[in-house]
Amino acid sequence: MTTATDVNQPTLQPPAPRSRRMSLPVLLLVIAGGLALTSIVRMITGADGITNVSQMSTALELAVPIGLAGLGGLWAERSGVVNIGLEGMMILGTWFGAWAGYQWGPWTGILIGVIGGAVGGLLHAVMTVSFNVNHIVSGVAINILALGATRYLSPLAFEGVPGGSAKQSPPVESLGQFTVPGLSDWLTTLNSKGWFFVSDIAGLLGGLVTDVSWLTLIAIALIPATWWILWRTSFGLRLRSCGENPIAAESLGVNVYKYKYIAVIISGGLAGLGGVFLSIVANPFYLEGQTAGRGYIGLAAMIFGNWMPGGLALGAVLFGYTDSLNLRGGSENVHALLLLGAILLAIGAIWLAVKKKYVSAVITLLIGVLVFLWYAMTDEVPSQIVSATPYVITLLVLSLSAQRLRMPKADGLPYRKGQGK
Repeated sequence: MTTATDVNQPTLQPPAPRSRRMSLPVLLLVIAGGLALTSIVRMITGADGITNVSQMSTALELAVPIGLAGLGGLWAERSGVVNIGLEGMMILGTWFGAWAGYQWGPWTGILIGVIGGAVGGLLHAVMTVSFNVNHIVSGVAINILALGATRYLSPLAFEGVPGGSAKQSPPVESLGQFTVPGLSDWLTTLNSKGWFFVSDIAGLLGGLVTDVSWLTLIAIALIPATWWILWRTSFGLRLRSCGENPIAAESLGVNVYKYKYIAVIISGGLAGLGGVFLSIVANPFYLEGQTAGRGYIGLAAMIFGNWMPGGLALGAVLFGYTDSLNLRGGSENVHALLLLGAILLAIGAIWLAVKKKYVSAVITLLIGVLVFLWYAMTDEVPSQIVSATPYVITLLVLSLSAQRLRMPKADGLPYRKGQGK
């Protein structure tokens, strides 16, 4: 029989999600099907850029800061703390990473940037955990504070320094990149053949082994590391119990305040690492406004992933891919993706009809027809549409996945030590 003193091995198990989780084989089949449809669209439209190695490499680079911000949100919200302040913590990471990086090297910049983001997380924890401030209000305050602080510090730190200005830091030395010899060239050659499916797979894999930053590898490794810590260790069980039922966790001897503090500080550090990526890897300098809302998109990726690391990673890649369209053949590629969207909507309509949701099926089919007509009657899309594509995709995937989402039960709820007595 478990007692309240049985601290080391608490038996509290957070309830299983109400929605069915997709098994790994089914998930891989869905990904393969999506890639096959994309390959068909590429061959029909001639938009080879949608799956070439350069496109995939850019998409990976753009997905990393979004994924790190989302991972930070995951840690905080699994402990029961909503972290709207991810954007501000990323800003702190960009500034402190570049400030330390141009003086003492990029690896020191990474460390200081992570600490800068963690300080933002600590402030958020103090306000939400210790003083019970509304989590949204606290997060917004962190965002405003980070923006104001960096705007005030930039002229003091960067003006008068070679390459610096009131809004930009001097350049930071490169971390360096690696390419897998032989394999990268072979995949690039295979991708250029334009073969159905095979060339698209080669483009996807080629982006993972061509001109990849060392920090990208660290970011990718953090995804399975987070899953293992939170779902396979007693520490993770206690932390998640704080986000599901803190009163029950406290009754089993879990120090709820401590675990919430740890989670939110880690959350800030991960968001700060995402900011460091922007100011050291994506661009070798800090620039005011550099985060461009990626903290919020990271939060959306976390929600899309149903508060799970794997789903979060898929969401980040999706948003990174659509964002990369701005940089490489945007108008042509987005126009081709209209056809892909029309096909997916038609498939969705058929699925809804099979599920006997006839009204939804008809509406989905009508939208698909409209998208197809847009594709058929135009040769390109306006540049404004290309720029807005990542944000439109963000809204669409959140609206389509809303029915299966299940957040931690105590996420965002106020908690006071001893309130269950």
